[in-house]
Amino acid sequence: MRSLNLHLKILIAILVVLGISVTAYQIFVLGIPVTEDATDDLWNIDAKVEFVASAKDPVKIQMFVPPLSRDFVSLNESFISNNYGVAVNRIDGNRKVTWSARRAKGNQTLYYRLVLTKRYSGEKSKIKGPTFRDSIAVEGAEKVAAEALLAPIRQHSADVETFIGEAIKRVNNLNDDNVKLLLGGDPSTAHKAKIVELLLSIAHVPVEKVHTIRLVADQPQVPELWLRSFNGTDWLYFNPETGEQGLPTDRLLWWTGDENLITVDGGKKANVTFSLNNSEMNAIRLAKLTDENTDANFLEYSLYGLPLQTQQTFMIMVMIPIGVLVILILRNLIGLQTLGTFTPVLIALAFRETQLGFGIVLFTIITALGLSLRSYLEHLKLQMLPRLSVVLTFVVVLIAAISLFSHKLGLERGLSVALFPMVILTMTIERLSITWEERGAGHALKVAIGTLFAASLAHLIMSVPELVYFVFTFPAILLILVGFMLAMGRYRGYRLTELVRFKAFLKADS
Repeated sequence: MRSLNLHLKILIAILVVLGISVTAYQIFVLGIPVTEDATDDLWNIDAKVEFVASAKDPVKIQMFVPPLSRDFVSLNESFISNNYGVAVNRIDGNRKVTWSARRAKGNQTLYYRLVLTKRYSGEKSKIKGPTFRDSIAVEGAEKVAAEALLAPIRQHSADVETFIGEAIKRVNNLNDDNVKLLLGGDPSTAHKAKIVELLLSIAHVPVEKVHTIRLVADQPQVPELWLRSFNGTDWLYFNPETGEQGLPTDRLLWWTGDENLITVDGGKKANVTFSLNNSEMNAIRLAKLTDENTDANFLEYSLYGLPLQTQQTFMIMVMIPIGVLVILILRNLIGLQTLGTFTPVLIALAFRETQLGFGIVLFTIITALGLSLRSYLEHLKLQMLPRLSVVLTFVVVLIAAISLFSHKLGLERGLSVALFPMVILTMTIERLSITWEERGAGHALKVAIGTLFAASLAHLIMSVPELVYFVFTFPAILLILVGFMLAMGRYRGYRLTELVRFKAFLKADS
């Protein structure tokens, strides 16, 4: 017996731990939202390209577009142009769109439009980057100034991250004579980044320029320059003005390197204007769109991967264990008497269509009339099988009659009575009749009311939208329910109704 108890405890522990682990993995690793109302940001970005085309030469415009390699995923990308050929190529980790036309004249306008969201799931691409670079050649006074700056940088740093941060801070100290010499009177962010790159190259630390767009709606945007370096496992991002480490979450990487955003052959006065707006979408729907547009397996093995009609069926099925759990608690802990365990749950499922109030009325009418017929058939001394057949046929006729009269009276809700499980109603009538004969009308009424109460409570709980979503999205939670049910299987204590039942003994002892 002791080994059996240990076996049961181990089984319960395994089920509970497994259920919690799988659910936690879905929530914290895959990022599946806990509530159906959760929404995620959807960004619409427009890049408007304007230039003046030369009438004599062919036109070729090249512009960097986001690589979308790690943190963001594109839901839609379009290149809007008139009589221009469009091609997109990958070059050194960047993506570049090329618009081309044989002839164009005057003011020209092209559009690049991108709809994106945060990368929702799936394994991110393997990170690669350089860990060594050759020194940039520098001579004379510039070399002396660079070496003078590097000495304290080496002294006050412990690794690549602190080395780069210290170098940026030193270069931004415009009161330092060595910095003034290297900047040569140009304190722009781009030139500071160039000096930082020079210092780091002497120390053989690779660094590259990163141009980003800030995801802020309804504000004019210009590409913002950042620096990044690969430490062997990940990219480290740095603000070239402050040395702050870590790229903010609202930054979208647009392109890397020293090249300009746009180049135009056969034209002049090129200008790019960015406009952004933000909207929200249901998180699960957005996750499904993300999964369809990437190689990620975010929802491949979840119930959301099933056809839509099958999903609707499973939304009902996964709630049946919840209803069974409600009945289990009502019977084993509270002591409520019902007609079995599954009869109230099946009646609760029928309430989904009839709604609770109307369903209770229909259940009461059909059961009462069925009991009357069952009482009459008892006088005819029929065998059980013919008797059940007659009651079942009566139930079908009664359901059809109620539906017909409800339709004539304009009570369309009455049509849903056809969804009541006919066999369950027949067996309910039969069992209530037997209970009536064996234990009296009072006990039969008590059991009928208990069954109706249990079915109503199970229906209310099984119909909670938040609970339906949670169980359907995280079905591993059912393993935890199984563990609880196993634990309940060994409960031998008093039920709440028995405390009232044996109250007289307490008074007698006192």
